[in-house]
Amino acid sequence: MTPDRPRVTPGRSWPLGVTPDEGGANVAVWAPHAERVELCLFDDDGAETRVPLPYNDGGIWHASIAGVAPLARYGLRVSGPASHVAAAHNEHKLLIDPYARALDTPARWHPRMDAVVDLPVGHDVAPARDDRDSADVVPKGIVLPGPTGPDPAANRPLHDRADLVVYEAHVKGLSMRHPGVPEHLRGTYAGAGHSAVLEHLVALGVNAVEFLPLQAFFDDRGVVDRGLTNYWGYQPIAWHAPEPRYAAADADAELRGLVHALHEAGIEVIVDVVYNHTGEGGEGGPVLSLRGLNEPGYYRMHHGAYIDDTGTGNTLAAERPMVLRLILDSLRHWARRYGVDGFRFDLAAAVGRGSDGFDPMAAFFQAVRQDPELAGLRLIAEPWDVGPGGYQLGAFGHPWSEWNDRFRDDVRRAWRGDPLAFAALSRRVLGSAETFDHGQRAATASINFVTAHDGFTLADLVSHSRRHNDANGEDGRDGHAENFSDGLGVEGDTDDPDILAARSRRARAMLGTLLVAQGVPMLLAGDELGNGQRGNNNAYAQDNETGWLDWSGLGGELLDFVRCAVAARHRLPVLRQETFLHGGTRADGRRDVEWVRADGGAVTDDDWRDPDFRTVVVVLRGAADDPRGASLPGAVAILINTGGDVDAVVPGSDSGAPWRVEFDTARPQSFAAGSEAGAHDPAAGPYPVLAQSVVLLSCG
Repeated sequence: MTPDRPRVTPGRSWPLGVTPDEGGANVAVWAPHAERVELCLFDDDGAETRVPLPYNDGGIWHASIAGVAPLARYGLRVSGPASHVAAAHNEHKLLIDPYARALDTPARWHPRMDAVVDLPVGHDVAPARDDRDSADVVPKGIVLPGPTGPDPAANRPLHDRADLVVYEAHVKGLSMRHPGVPEHLRGTYAGAGHSAVLEHLVALGVNAVEFLPLQAFFDDRGVVDRGLTNYWGYQPIAWHAPEPRYAAADADAELRGLVHALHEAGIEVIVDVVYNHTGEGGEGGPVLSLRGLNEPGYYRMHHGAYIDDTGTGNTLAAERPMVLRLILDSLRHWARRYGVDGFRFDLAAAVGRGSDGFDPMAAFFQAVRQDPELAGLRLIAEPWDVGPGGYQLGAFGHPWSEWNDRFRDDVRRAWRGDPLAFAALSRRVLGSAETFDHGQRAATASINFVTAHDGFTLADLVSHSRRHNDANGEDGRDGHAENFSDGLGVEGDTDDPDILAARSRRARAMLGTLLVAQGVPMLLAGDELGNGQRGNNNAYAQDNETGWLDWSGLGGELLDFVRCAVAARHRLPVLRQETFLHGGTRADGRRDVEWVRADGGAVTDDDWRDPDFRTVVVVLRGAADDPRGASLPGAVAILINTGGDVDAVVPGSDSGAPWRVEFDTARPQSFAAGSEAGAHDPAAGPYPVLAQSVVLLSCG
């Protein structure tokens, strides 16, 4: 042992990563085909000390290394046989530890990260391995000490799933333009947890925030070459580490503080996680971590070529034991250290794929369900990928919930006035039973949304008939081409008061539909404020005022409505049932669902097939098939009118008393802050339902 070389002893092959132990750190790295693995320590001046890991246990290189202190900065180097594109085992490339708990800087593409020499287009020479050293351009892992401060895993709100109202937000965009957040905290974890933001969320009535990816990610070459950044974060590079660019000073401590603060406010935290691919891309992509350690072990490949079921160039081999272990270890880490209450899995069909395609009983799903730390958390699937048979809405079993894009599309089409869209809207209001009512799943399996980060905001949905994505630098080809949107006569901005009023009414009607539907509603952050993105329906690279929330709508009419509608949902359990409603007869002789035409007659099959059928009254009660249904108080009547003004006959309330008007999306006086609730007595005549509106009545 040389004087500048730390003392090395066998240590253990577990846990994976770099873990502080007595007198130093235990290091364990899975690289089964490597011939040499080195821990590379970096001092404050960037000088590198390489320490070989001489011990191997089943492909895991390990050692206990003396003198490695908490907060030490490190990376890995691996030597051995080259892969088909010379990406793996290139000792010239510094690698990020897949188990790194923190990174010192954000990851941004640099030419020295590349696996092969970047040859001119059309060059007929085979690519050669790029042997330029990448140490000074690759983020270093940080050896984390034990956590300090309040434990965010100790004050979880633990809401019933049926009671959730989810708010999807970008952690930076949420506070970047908030006037009540100090400038030095804007755009950070601490900014998102500032009292000014928390007070807004509490007043809004949401009780779960779903953050876009917080795990360390990569600004890939495509966005760097266009002078942009990977704003959304869907290019993961280190699943254990919180993204450092959102830290004012200490990402680890600030993220723990954010989650604890949200929990104290009664708000759960769900994190969008990306385990279907990594930021290393496909053939010729950068060598950052997994590719350099064991390219064919971490990624799905066929005859040396990457399988791309994700549209990003690579697909993670989640079915393999050590890859599955990495995923599960990172999920448990986020649940333990950061107190995260659940996860939304991006392109979740990909993690359930095997050689024969998607399998709802894949190893990943079985492992999560039996894991005592993960099985009780929120598990939400984006139920598709771009591979063969990749659309799997409804195929994820209990206890999973799923993003329901059919709800999004059918609600948009119905309110736009598309022919024959009304029947589909009725199915969405009842929780999409035709999709989710199987395998003893609950109505809460459907995560209902009208807008999400991927697509138009609500303000843009009613202001644009087509996407306007030129700022992304992809010649306007990116993003969804079909949005079922409508500018109501003008494309984009207008001063016409009639068009502005029509847009506001339709926006409230769509949100009203969302908040009265069975299932779990998800709001897009900023929709309650009238936030827009200038018609950009794919703002993934817009780390600027396009992607950041505009808080100028504070105190506006739309915000008043959303607060009122969310409060009504919380107050009326009939709107948020676990059991699907199929029109069964309850013990009291009443049906749990009744569909009524505006003239008071029962809706028929011919009505649903009528392209001019635009108005319905639906009466909901506790589910006939659930013992809990009989105990639910009262009933609600929902009046939905996607057409013009009409007088609607409302059935009498179960008690015989007048209905209480919870809200009327076309009448601001019904939801204005501080206003008194109105009433409707069916005996006095029909209810005058204005065009493009939703009315919620309650009794009992």
